[in-house]
This record gives sequence, C-alpha cells and structure tokens, in this order.
Amino acid sequence: MSDVIVVGAGVVGAACAYYCARAGLDVTVIDRGPVAGGTTGSGEGNILVSDKEPGPELELAVLSNRLWRTLSAHGGFEFEAKGGLVVAETGEVRAQLTQLAAKQGVEHTLVPPDTLRDYEPHLADGLAGGVFYPQDAQVQPMLAAASLLRHGAESFGRGTLRLRLGATVTGFLRSGERVTGVRTSEGDVLGGAVVNAAGTWGGEVAALAGVNLPVLPRRGFILVTEPLGEPLIRHKVYTAAYVTNVASDSEGLETSAVVEGTPAGTVLIGASRERVGFDRTTSVPVLARLAAQAVALFPALREVRAIRSYCGFRPYCPDHLPVIGADPRVPGLYHACGHEGAGIGLAPATGHLLAQVLADERPDLDLRPFRPDRFAEEAQ
Repeated sequence: MSDVIVVGAGVVGAACAYYCARAGLDVTVIDRGPVAGGTTGSGEGNILVSDKEPGPELELAVLSNRLWRTLSAHGGFEFEAKGGLVVAETGEVRAQLTQLAAKQGVEHTLVPPDTLRDYEPHLADGLAGGVFYPQDAQVQPMLAAASLLRHGAESFGRGTLRLRLGATVTGFLRSGERVTGVRTSEGDVLGGAVVNAAGTWGGEVAALAGVNLPVLPRRGFILVTEPLGEPLIRHKVYTAAYVTNVASDSEGLETSAVVEGTPAGTVLIGASRERVGFDRTTSVPVLARLAAQAVALFPALREVRAIRSYCGFRPYCPDHLPVIGADPRVPGLYHACGHEGAGIGLAPATGHLLAQVLADERPDLDLRPFRPDRFAEEAQ
C-alpha cells in the first residue's frame, strides 16, 4: 500500500510524485500509457511568466519558475533559460504590453523598435517594439517528466516512487465515503490518498469518483522545421495576440505567431487553439495559417522547410485556472489538473504545493483560487 497514488505520468503527475517522495511519502504512479504519453509529449516545453495576467496563476508561475531552475541542477533534461520576447505590431499594442508588464511586477525590459534586432536580428521590419522577459525558459517536456520520475525514485533516502504503466484506472476503492485506492485494468491499488493528475482526461477521472470537473480538451498544432545550420531565433518570440488567445473563452479557431528554436536546430512554430473534442485530424488550413504568421514575423523562415507537424490537447478549465488541492466532496481525493497550455511551466509548483498539503504542511501559496469545488459553487 502506498501513501499516495498519482494517476497520470505526464509532467504534472511526475512533479507531484517527485515532491511527495522528497517529503518522505511512498508513491505509486499509474498511467494507461507511457511516461509523457499524453499532453506532455505534445507540448513545446514552455516555462512562462510573460503571458500571465496578475493574480493567482502568475504567483504560481513565479514559484514554478524558481523551482524549475533548482531542478535543472539535477540535469537529465534540456533546460534553456532563453528568455521571452513579446513583440507588438502597432504602437497601441505596445502600450498595452507596457501596461501589462507594469501590472505583472516581474522582471522585464521594455524594448523600443530600434533595438528589437539587438534581441532578434532576423525579425521583420516595421514592428513597434516589445517587452523582454528574462525569466521565460523552455524544457524538453518528455525528458523533464522522465527526469522527475527518475530522481523521485531515487527518493534521497526518504520516500519511494514506483511506476505502473499500461494500467487504466477504471474506478475508485472506498471505505465509507473516503477514497482508499483505485481499481485498474491490472488490479486494485491501495493508497492513503489519490491524486488526479490526468491532464486533459482529469474530468473523466473525477467522474469515476462521482464529482464534476469541467476539464475540456483544447486542440493545438505545432509545425517543426528542418534543422538549421545556424541558430535563427535566440529567444521564445511571440506576438501580443498570444496573450489574448490564452485568456479567450472561444471554442473557435484562434492562432497567433509563436516561434522558437531548439537545441536540435529545429524551429517550433505555433500556436493554435480550438475546442473540437479529441479530434486529431490534421488541419492543413491551420498549419498554413501558422506558417504564414511565422514568416510574417521572421521572413527568413520563408526559405525553410517544415518537416512535420503534431497536435495535442490542452486541459482547459472555464476560468483558465488549474485545479489543485483536496476535493472536499470526496475525502482522500486530490486534484492536480486543468492547467491548459501552462502545465509544463506550472508543474513543479503544483507538485510542491500538493506535497505540502499531503504532508500536512502549510502550502507556500494560497490554494483557494484553485479549489476543486469552485465550479459547483459558480453553478448555484
């Protein structure tokens, strides 16, 4: 029997398992697929503070950014402290970005139009300036999840961490009202607490326990270019429309230019958002739109070939905040899901805070804005 069962071996589940093991708890991680086989494996690896409005999510992002930098000392995954450059096409948009940066209260530099190319020499002409955020970073998400699980399994002489892959959770075990484990396709697993870290499928896992979490899939495509001989793009670069799209409630298609390089020499091009269920059908018009937006930002990309594309499903919540903490409706059930496109960036803080709760410690941040039952309250 484990102290904690974590459902989901993506980066959020891996972070929960890592920090619980560090806290001296015995942890079992269960996933129906491989490590990082869901949303994590389809992500860009963004660790951003730049795209967060002031409030609880930004506080979570700042804590997580600090934890990622500590974790990077372990090695085992690609961590790039590259910084993020948000560019404005017009003076009006530049003024809006300047106001947002002032309200965020995080480290930033205002970039006038004539110094944009000091940051990115290949940017297009005619841009109105931007804001540079040195804290923005990137990881290789699959390596990051695997590294967290590996180092958690080392346990540092404290708790233990075990993996059970290829096991689908089909229900919950209970003693009275309290959750005491999970039923899986490979047999029952007993635990003192269960953490729902199932990402986009977090709502389905919650439903097995008889509670509602409105976590919905929000599809996004990414284009990948051929490897380039010399780095073309130094930072994560995106237009102001990306911030607007992140905060949007629209079900329809929204795209914005998001461009960045990787250590392998390829360039990743996004970002699209649309709620179409779990439809993985490749949309050529969406890919063409992403390519056109990237070329408008970096004209040199016109001569670069795209070699593949992929898509993933962000775990979207209606209020754009993740679900973190104990579920008061089901004793013994905890949630760590619904991070939308920010799960990789917010994973360490989520795992750290949840481990504090499970170890009966006072969490470093107020978790009330992320409480699991807040949607039921809004519906009343």
